[in-house]
Amino acid sequence: MSRQIHILWTDDEIDLLKPYILFLEERDYRVTTAANGADALSLVEGHDFDLIFLDENMPGLSGLETLERIKTITPSTPVVMITKSEEEDIMDGAIGGMISDYLIKPVNPKQILLTIKKNIDTKRLVTEKTTSSYQSQFSQIGMQINSASSFSDWTDIYKRLVFWEREFDIGGSGGMEEVLSMQKTEANKEFARYISKNYEAWFSGEGHDPPLLSPGIFGNKVFPLLDQGKVMVILIDNLRYDQWKIIEQEMNDLYRCDDEIIFSSILPTSTQYARNAMFAGMMPGEIQRQTPELWIDENDEGSKNANEEELCRMQLQKLGIGASFNYEKISNQRAGKKLVENYSDLLNYDLNVVVYNFVDMLSHARTEIEMIRELAYDEASYRSLVKSWFQHSYLYDLLKQLNQHDIRVVITTDHGAVRVNDPRKVIGDRQTSVNLRYKQGRNLNYNKKEVFEVLQPEHVRLPRTNITTSYIFALNNDYLVYPNNYNHFVNLYRNTFQHGGISMEEMLIPLAILSPIR
Repeated sequence: MSRQIHILWTDDEIDLLKPYILFLEERDYRVTTAANGADALSLVEGHDFDLIFLDENMPGLSGLETLERIKTITPSTPVVMITKSEEEDIMDGAIGGMISDYLIKPVNPKQILLTIKKNIDTKRLVTEKTTSSYQSQFSQIGMQINSASSFSDWTDIYKRLVFWEREFDIGGSGGMEEVLSMQKTEANKEFARYISKNYEAWFSGEGHDPPLLSPGIFGNKVFPLLDQGKVMVILIDNLRYDQWKIIEQEMNDLYRCDDEIIFSSILPTSTQYARNAMFAGMMPGEIQRQTPELWIDENDEGSKNANEEELCRMQLQKLGIGASFNYEKISNQRAGKKLVENYSDLLNYDLNVVVYNFVDMLSHARTEIEMIRELAYDEASYRSLVKSWFQHSYLYDLLKQLNQHDIRVVITTDHGAVRVNDPRKVIGDRQTSVNLRYKQGRNLNYNKKEVFEVLQPEHVRLPRTNITTSYIFALNNDYLVYPNNYNHFVNLYRNTFQHGGISMEEMLIPLAILSPIR
């Protein structure tokens, strides 16, 4: 049986409202009454009410004064103001005091009932509708997962799953979040099979045509926009598609989305490989072979993405594009603030590329800092944290500034991240890479059924460090752990967000082309 809704009704003519109170009690609402503001405040201090009806015109404490004090005691309780007056200043004062609704006397029982449902039952009704709608599509999505055979099939499936995740974030899940999570896990298992079966064929010309991959992003999507004017590329490291949809919603008043696609990050889904491939317009093996001075191997010292600006300039020159070019990397608040303060300098270039590292840093901080892990304890809270960051970020300030100019904005990323839960043992020597979602090395020892292995890196255009180099990639929500100190590292990394391997979250990533709305 559902909990009885408890309502406080405050009015100096409360005796005249007995018929309304009986009307509500007959519908199983519990109603407590108060004849003045002082009594109402005493009741609010001692009881938990679901809704408060408050007369605006009372002797002693007025309705607005009572409202102000109620909000200091219980700021989240919805208050409905009832008034005889339609004067605008009274309504402004009430609304400014955060009322949930107001009614003008004389009221009728149906108005009262509608207000209660609107302010109390809305969340329940929305949750029920959302749950019912997902249940009706559950089987259809399941059949789509089982029959998926192309990259576009998988982008459609992922978009639908993300849609329902966001619907549950907004409207509640009614206990269905576990079902959705299980369906997403099943989808990731089938997606991993699809990638394991087709990935090498994307580079050999066999089988299906390859999707748009990391090396093709600038040549196919960014550089053609220069024919229409200036372009700003904002690459947010480690941004997932669901997180992009959150950011897009925040920018609806600033930018119109002219085009949105999901493309595939290359493997490994890590900055060193995927982002360098984007800026160079080449796969990592080709970068190593053609410009070895710009490629830093796994075991070499130094930043693995220190040459992005030079790689992008090289791609522009290779394609014969003479546009003026500027590159910025934002890794902290100070650099973000400086970029906003000097944003007018960006207007001097045809093409600006800005790399923002916050989301990637948040992912790593969540692994290392307990407080961040508690703030982003699951997928929904991780999305919420990214939303909060963006709303208060210098990136948002920059986009507001750019909105005043005729500049196309491209927002994209290099890879996503997946929350890992299942450890898989791997044995390797000291030269084996340390990433939890892929390993590069020689003499790797692992269960072949648990990973996607690439024994000939040149087949997928990845670099070799020696003649016996191979790669393995974690699937689904697995993570790769060495036997040494096994239990410690299993517990340390379980339920953390990682990247480098094969999952929809890591590989199916967004690119959006935006135009300013003014």
